[in-house]
Amino acid sequence: MNPNAKALLFALAGLGAGAGLMWTLRPAAAATAQAPGQPTAPKQMYQCPMHPQIILDHPGDCPICGMALVPMEGHGEAGAVEGHAVVAIDPERQQLIGLRTEKAAEGLVGGELRSVGRVAVDETRVRKVNVKVDGFVERLFVDFVGKPVAKGQPLFTLYSPELLSAQNEFLLALRTRKSLAGSPELKQSGEELVASARRRLALWDIPASVLDTLERTGQPTKTLTIFSPASGVVTAKNLVEGARVTPADIPFEITDLSRVWVLVDIYEAELGRAKVGTPAEFTVQASPGKTFQGRVAFLDPVMDPKTRTAKARVEFANPKGELKPEMFGEVLFRTQGRKGLLVPLDAVLDAGTSKVAFLALGDGRFEPRVVTIGTTVGEQVEITSGLKAGDEVVVRANFLVDSESRLKAALAHLSQKGAAKPDAAPTPAAAPSGHQH
Repeated sequence: MNPNAKALLFALAGLGAGAGLMWTLRPAAAATAQAPGQPTAPKQMYQCPMHPQIILDHPGDCPICGMALVPMEGHGEAGAVEGHAVVAIDPERQQLIGLRTEKAAEGLVGGELRSVGRVAVDETRVRKVNVKVDGFVERLFVDFVGKPVAKGQPLFTLYSPELLSAQNEFLLALRTRKSLAGSPELKQSGEELVASARRRLALWDIPASVLDTLERTGQPTKTLTIFSPASGVVTAKNLVEGARVTPADIPFEITDLSRVWVLVDIYEAELGRAKVGTPAEFTVQASPGKTFQGRVAFLDPVMDPKTRTAKARVEFANPKGELKPEMFGEVLFRTQGRKGLLVPLDAVLDAGTSKVAFLALGDGRFEPRVVTIGTTVGEQVEITSGLKAGDEVVVRANFLVDSESRLKAALAHLSQKGAAKPDAAPTPAAAPSGHQH
């Protein structure tokens, strides 16, 4: 065999061995290669236990404190709330941030409604004293605001020339009637004259007893005594001795405080719990340990556009005057309640378009849950959906839990976005060129 033929034979043998080796290794490479479009598992991230904001994609030490980074548990584990993820917090960190949980429990919803009330005057028990003739104050018996008065108690005496003239006319009518009594034709005219003069004095609020005395004695009185029309306290006084009084003036205002109103602002969301006739209790600091009983008498039909509240008027008996106008106190409405699921107010966070609570899954893992809230009961709120009785939710440090949940969800989104990019397609190998001999 010539040298050229021997070299060609060795070349063909080497080419065949290389092709066989490539054919043998191809299945193994294909087994380890990832099919195009198949999602890649999220990359393991590492975090500093003392500085949660330090997150790296490889093991190492924290650049702030030098502690070794630990693998992030639950990284990329999606939660039930968009933009949130399940988080894992070890007991040491829970103690460090003050995390606390409570169980959702069934309780009474809508049984009580508390608010602040202001004592006000019962407007139906206010009386204003006036006179029907011009005159001058001769003597003043009630001389300061706040003085209690009884019905029929004298307030002041009034001298009125016009009133004195009317009394003389009445006495003249009496004498005329007496002189006409012997004439049957004129007797009726005398009676009518006396009745007309008496009625004029009566329309000026002259008491019947004064008219009877005037008719019996035949002597006019210089002054007229004005009496209190009701029992109560003087809440306004607009005259002094010697002052002139006209029918347009209001010398006194007398208010009966044996029954008062308590005005309560009720928010729009709670209006359905307070109705006319609802029992109410009222307590004030001035009377510790005492509770006043009353009922809702009126609900304002118009809302206050600034405070978004409606006024409720609650009536309370006040026989001893313990409730004074402009006092403030706490009003408790007793309404018929119902059973509902309650959690502390701090357990629910506002996530913008939804309300979120963090459910404790055990082993330091917390899952965000979308919840629907109902009625607020003091420091608790009703949960109508999203939780069940016995579920344990975060009630303290939940803002920190929420921040970490959002951070983990954002990192998971970034890692998935990077994994979704398709790998570059391998360039096919060029076929070896051969020579024909």
